[in-house]
Amino acid sequence: MFKGTLSTPARRLRAWHDALFVDHAIFRLVWTNLAPVVPGRVWRSNHPTPGRLHRWRRTLGLVMVINLRGHRQCGADALGREACQRLDLPYLDMAFESRNAPHKDRILRFHELYEKARFPLLLHCKSGADRAGLASGLVILFEGGTAENALKHLHWRFLHFRRSRTGILDAFFQLYQKTAEGRLPFINWVKQEYDEEALRNAYRAGRFSAFLNDAILRRE
Repeated sequence: MFKGTLSTPARRLRAWHDALFVDHAIFRLVWTNLAPVVPGRVWRSNHPTPGRLHRWRRTLGLVMVINLRGHRQCGADALGREACQRLDLPYLDMAFESRNAPHKDRILRFHELYEKARFPLLLHCKSGADRAGLASGLVILFEGGTAENALKHLHWRFLHFRRSRTGILDAFFQLYQKTAEGRLPFINWVKQEYDEEALRNAYRAGRFSAFLNDAILRRE
């Protein structure tokens, strides 16, 4: 854990040590998990190093960064915020979870943030796997895309594994796909029908398939 500022060389060294060996940024030095979400407008990645932010500011034309981890007391967070400040890149916190049903209020907040965002922008979490996949799928649906295409951002090539606890994120998009897609725009479904507690309980109990069938039957 790293607290405080990068005000001295010793504190900066501590931040780098924390980032590399506690937050596992040593693996991210050579691996970015970078991929386009909306070509030319939205990108996704793991937690970028300061050097990578400088490079992507130039090569991708980034004008905004959205941090899906939320504000954290760690070296990677401190170093990233400082780099964005130096680059005049707005660095916005939008915390999501990876092992729980997506919270309705956070989806709606993310939608509001996205509606006011500047582009091109970068979405990042720690590894660029689960929370980045969720946010990317939400962006696809915000843009009028399909749940099928949203689900492509929750894929093993990004190190997302749907048979783990993070599979509840896949279940979220599948729930919309099976019960409301083509009938309700995604954001209307979130506001009017999405029941995060029902999804959470059904998924934890291993009853998600039955839950989907019941939800469909109730609407026939």
